[in-house]
Amino acid sequence: MLGFVVRRLLQGVLVVFLAATAAFLLLHLAPGDPIAATLDASNVPESVRAYWRGVYGLDRPLLEQYWRWIAAAARGDLGWSYSRGVPVTRALADALPNTLLLVGTALVAGFVVGIGAGVLQASMRVRGSRGGRAVDRALGALTVFFFSLPEFWLAIALLVLFTFLLPVLPSSSAYDPVLYEYMSPIERLVDRAQHLVLPALTLALGALAVVARHQRAALLEVAREDYLRTARAKGMNERAVLLRHALRNALIPVITLLGLAVPALVGGVVFVEKVFGWPGMGLVAINAVAQRDYPLVTGAVVVGSVAVTVGALLSELLHALVDPRLRAIGGETRGRAA
Repeated sequence: MLGFVVRRLLQGVLVVFLAATAAFLLLHLAPGDPIAATLDASNVPESVRAYWRGVYGLDRPLLEQYWRWIAAAARGDLGWSYSRGVPVTRALADALPNTLLLVGTALVAGFVVGIGAGVLQASMRVRGSRGGRAVDRALGALTVFFFSLPEFWLAIALLVLFTFLLPVLPSSSAYDPVLYEYMSPIERLVDRAQHLVLPALTLALGALAVVARHQRAALLEVAREDYLRTARAKGMNERAVLLRHALRNALIPVITLLGLAVPALVGGVVFVEKVFGWPGMGLVAINAVAQRDYPLVTGAVVVGSVAVTVGALLSELLHALVDPRLRAIGGETRGRAA
């Protein structure tokens, strides 16, 4: 297992390096002047802009800029944000907790509710009654509907529905910027939860739909195994058969989805944070792109790549813990090596 983790970590380092290199080179080769975008080009003399290009090293050859950035990044220094006037690590550190809260909430909600919906669909299907099949078809149609909706459209639809037509939830930010400092701790918690609902729901619905469909399919496939027929022959009711015996094995392919869900959520969070004004890394990255803030965009890509790599590694580790066959393979490999 240790060797497996080390190999995956080395692969993750390579992925992060390639992603950071691609982001750095593409940004610097793109047309436009980041200093002119940061300053008011119409009122700032060329000599002043040339001075700031020299300060940030933008007047150096591209390969020299790249190697200087790589050397600094290896020490944990991702550069200086042109638009914010602070180190990139500080700008990202301020935004990262909000993004982790949003993605984590959406991930947990999507998987928990999705697994529950998939189990319900499978149990209704196995029951075989007319009502059970109707529930299965209705939930299946609902999951397909949620899966087919683009996240940016769903975000706008939820925003219009719950903040304008039915004004029950706040429309933007992570908390009330006016009243937050005057609230009690409980009121602050409630306020943050209210602001979290819409962006987290937008991200969670897509994950929920995918998880529910995979959970249903996996559970129905496992339900036909011989050991479950034996359990039924011993008089165990169908609900106990599904929940006690079938669900454990049916969770294995669903856990594999975790490694795919993390990159999808990291990509979707950019648009969701922009729509809801959520002060996370996605909003920081979009604003940085508009302002041609090369170091901040590249830093956001690095952090996003690390998150995707860690998510994939955790998914594979959970897969190995749940599936005893993988542990057995690992033991046989160590035995042959010995």
